Amino acid sequence: MSQELKNSNYSQDSSFQEKLYKYILTIADNSLILGQRMGELCGHGPSLETDIACTNISLDLLGQVRSYYQYAAKIAGDGRTEDTIAMLRKEREYVNVLLVEQPNTDFAYTMARHFFFDVFHEMFLEKLTKSKDLTLAAIAEKSLKEVRYHVRFSSDWIKRLGDGTEESHTRMQAAIDDLWPYTDELFHQTEACKAMMESGIGVDTEALRDNYYQQVAEILTEATLEVPENNYFHKGGKEGIHTEHMGYILAELQYMQRTYPGMEW
Repeated sequence: MSQELKNSNYSQDSSFQEKLYKYILTIADNSLILGQRMGELCGHGPSLETDIACTNISLDLLGQVRSYYQYAAKIAGDGRTEDTIAMLRKEREYVNVLLVEQPNTDFAYTMARHFFFDVFHEMFLEKLTKSKDLTLAAIAEKSLKEVRYHVRFSSDWIKRLGDGTEESHTRMQAAIDDLWPYTDELFHQTEACKAMMESGIGVDTEALRDNYYQQVAEILTEATLEVPENNYFHKGGKEGIHTEHMGYILAELQYMQRTYPGMEW
């Protein structure tokens, strides 16, 4: 058990520890899968500068993931490591939202997916810095500096493509329309999320919803894009029920650890 938790006043039974572990995964798995998706663009960006930026964003996310998984391993206290947590779980054991596993259909889709997540991620981390869990608060504080850049990067591309050529506008609008139904899951709360929120550790994500959609709408409007009116939203990722894309992501992500068990580098 971490020193931060030992010094706290809230309950520390095994059930609480398990919920804290699961809560950490709901945060970290998003960054892991999105980082993997962004890493796929290495060498395939529309320009050298953008290619390097996308790669660096991927590295930012994976760096954040390491901190979360290292902490999760300490909470578990049963020999699990950051590598086994990241690489050796089964598909149903990952609890990322469906949004981050959507493919890099084209650059408009990539930026729209990133934009939708980035706006939420920044809001979420700002609240997590106030967590009673000092480790999570510290990770959030460090990550927030990186994520603020991610928001600027993806928002700028939304505006450039949305208010660009006729083709770039059409492609970006199509991406926004197709990915919009995956946004509301960002605010859904699992039992672990609710328990951590009640303990002062977690973030009340539902309270972020209105501000999120207002900020998203402002940027889309500035980019001359229409805000989708679709009120049907997909969900399931936070419960381990994923799209058909997830298996392919894990096949690539886990290949080395599955082929050479226990390998270190």
